[in-house]
Formats: sequence, C-alpha cells, structure tokens
Amino acid sequence: MIKAVVKGVAHAVPNKILTNADLEKLVDTSDEWIMQRTGMRERRICEPHETTATLATEAAKKVLAKTETSPTEIDLIVVGSVTGDYMFPSVSCIVQNAIGAKKAGAMDVGAACAGFIYSVATAAAFIESGSLKKVLVIGADALTKYVDWTDRSTCILFGDGAGAMLLEAAPGSDHGVIKTVMLADGAGAPLIDVEVGGNRYPVGSPQAEGRRTKIFMAGSEVYRFAVKSIGDACCRVLDLAGISSDDVDLFVPHQANLRIIESAAERLHLPSEKVFVNVEKFGNTSAASIPIALSDAESTGKLTKGMTVLTVGFGAGLVWGANLIRW
Repeated sequence: MIKAVVKGVAHAVPNKILTNADLEKLVDTSDEWIMQRTGMRERRICEPHETTATLATEAAKKVLAKTETSPTEIDLIVVGSVTGDYMFPSVSCIVQNAIGAKKAGAMDVGAACAGFIYSVATAAAFIESGSLKKVLVIGADALTKYVDWTDRSTCILFGDGAGAMLLEAAPGSDHGVIKTVMLADGAGAPLIDVEVGGNRYPVGSPQAEGRRTKIFMAGSEVYRFAVKSIGDACCRVLDLAGISSDDVDLFVPHQANLRIIESAAERLHLPSEKVFVNVEKFGNTSAASIPIALSDAESTGKLTKGMTVLTVGFGAGLVWGANLIRW
C-alpha cells in the first residue's frame, strides 16, 4: 500500500502585528474581553502589497528548502483558500509560477477554514492511487482584507497567514495520512459569508447595492455548530482508523477560538499537554490555521516523528472534517 507521508511543513505570516490593545483604539472592546471570549492576544495582518498568494509562495519556498526538494519534482500543488488574489486565476497557479514548479498541476480547494483538511485529503488520494509522487499542500488566507473594522464581533477574530506541507509517496510505510473525513451542511451557508464578489452579487452591479462586502458571521450559531462538529468529526475519523483518543499523541485543531478547542479536547478526554494551541499569537487564519499550528508545534519540539496527530477544521459552507496522520 502506498502512503502519503509528510516530508515537511513550514509557515509564513506577515510581519505586521495587530494586538488587542490596537483593537481597543478601533472598536469598543478590551484585551480582557477578547481574551475571555477567544483566547486571542494578537494576530498578523497583511500590508497592502501582501496577498494570499505571496504568503502561500513564501511558505512553499520554505518547505521546499527544508526538505531539500526541487520545485520541478512537484507533481501537483493544492491550495486551500477562499481569499484568492483574483476571482481567477487560482492561487495555486500563481504559486506554481512563483516557485518554478514547471511540471506541477495546480488547483485550489474552496472549503474555508476546513480548506487544509480537504486539501490534504485530496493530495493523499492522488498519492495513494499511485497517480502522483509529490504533492505540495498549502493552506493560505488573508481574511483581514474582508474584515469590517467597525464590527467588534468579527474584527477581533481574524489574522492572515499560510502554511505548506509536502506529501510524498512511500510504499509500505506505516507513517503518513491514515484516515480522513470530510463533511458538509449547505443549509448553514447563510451563517458565514461575504455576499458581494461572486456572480450572484457582482462588484459594482445593481444587484450588489446594499449587500455586504465584508465578513458576516452569526456568532452564537457558528459557535454551537463548531463545538458539535469538531467532536463529531474527530470521533468519526478515530472510529475509521480503529483507534481511540488515548492513541492520539497530539491534537492540532483549527485555531478559531480557545473555548471551542477546550470543549473539543474535553469531549475527546484529551489532557492539555496533548492539545496544541497557538490562537493567542495568530488568531483565526482560516485554511492556514492548521498548517501554521503544525509548523509551530514541530519547531517548538511538541510535534516529533512517529507521533499520531489528529487535526480538525470547520468553517463557512458549512464544512468540517478531520485528518489523522502519523508524523
């Protein structure tokens, strides 16, 4: 059996930091209020010249250098993102050209904050089928470009960033992507959206007048969905793998909210030392959240070779899912 094995992971974030103290100057909020409700203290914000594609490219170059992999060895680039530089072309095509991956195909996966989960599943399927050998998987978003800085319920949440993972075919290996679940409920689509920008309400069109151009989120409904969906996805992927949460060495969830993470860990009976959290530093970076966390965990020695890692994400769509990986 061919396995999709993780050869390396890296991340890239903007240099600009927006702290809770900075947000106090923009909206009626406080560091204490934000910390109590989200666990966030600061987040990284794109400068005007920085985009989803520039961050994705930087993360891609880092992981290629880290794994000593030539761009021409890459067979496919999969980018999970909902904040592309353009309606089209895709972020993946921009990255493909920027890194010189001349032999690689390129595709974007639009699964919001679950984008990396879906992208890993897509890449692993290609590798396990024997079709491809090396796939570069990237989660990247620049949500702050769509934030309403007068809305204190959403502007405190989001940050920008990218994370990249190189998956490689390894016949007979006991490492790599073990199982994945991908789930969705389109009935929840109105709970998180940006109305203007697609072809239903095109920018500048009469249909777009009075419609939202910034992120909207029904906070309480999304919170309830997230608490339930994270636990359900994790339990399902563990069942598919035939293991229990006791066998998980590290839990790396989407960094959306500390309370949601703690609720999921409690349901899975995972002690705090098995739960990786960096939401305090980066906020919610959407599809970039999980790969940034994996890269951060590895660089700090909390994620090491041989560990069984459980990742889970959820987001607009509504979509959610989980990956179980042996590092």
